[in-house]
Amino acid sequence: MNSIQMLVGLANPGPEYANTRHNAGAWFIEELAARYNCTLKHDPKYHGLTGKVIIQGQEFKLLIPTTYMNLSGKAVSSLANFFKIPVENILVAHDEMDLEPGVAKLKKGGGHGGHNGLKDIIAKMANQKDFMRLRIGIGHPGHREMVTGWVLGKAAKDDQEKMDAAVDEAVRCMEILAKDGVLKAQNRLHSFKP
Repeated sequence: MNSIQMLVGLANPGPEYANTRHNAGAWFIEELAARYNCTLKHDPKYHGLTGKVIIQGQEFKLLIPTTYMNLSGKAVSSLANFFKIPVENILVAHDEMDLEPGVAKLKKGGGHGGHNGLKDIIAKMANQKDFMRLRIGIGHPGHREMVTGWVLGKAAKDDQEKMDAAVDEAVRCMEILAKDGVLKAQNRLHSFKP
């Protein structure tokens, strides 16, 4: 069955970043919170916005770190340590350049692929990499030197609509994850076409 207890959405804080590609993880948590009528509250103790939702009778802690992206691990480790949530029971949603807009994939473990948020989480969780990732496709600008501007920029309307659709589908898949486990949720999410 489902073992995930904590859902994290990576982002940079502040209104100027709210609609940038790098904040795709936060969009997932925000939509999930809205769907289950949860108000995210700022909690300085966990360096983030926190809340909890009940899906299929199971409680999930929600977290959007309010640190900068490269310090995301500070928030994740604070909440996980306080509630004694093992690293493999955490799901982290983040933007993924290796996937096109409209694609979202669930994966367990792996490296950080150069993503500063993941890099810091792995470091702060004693180099444990076994958390689940919800990778939300944002596409790639094509050149390495364009990456920073790309992730901190806003997507074209068409791409944004595809990303929103993928996030929406990922939110729906949490019902399946809670009820039938990760594999079923993966199957559904990975067959999604915007």
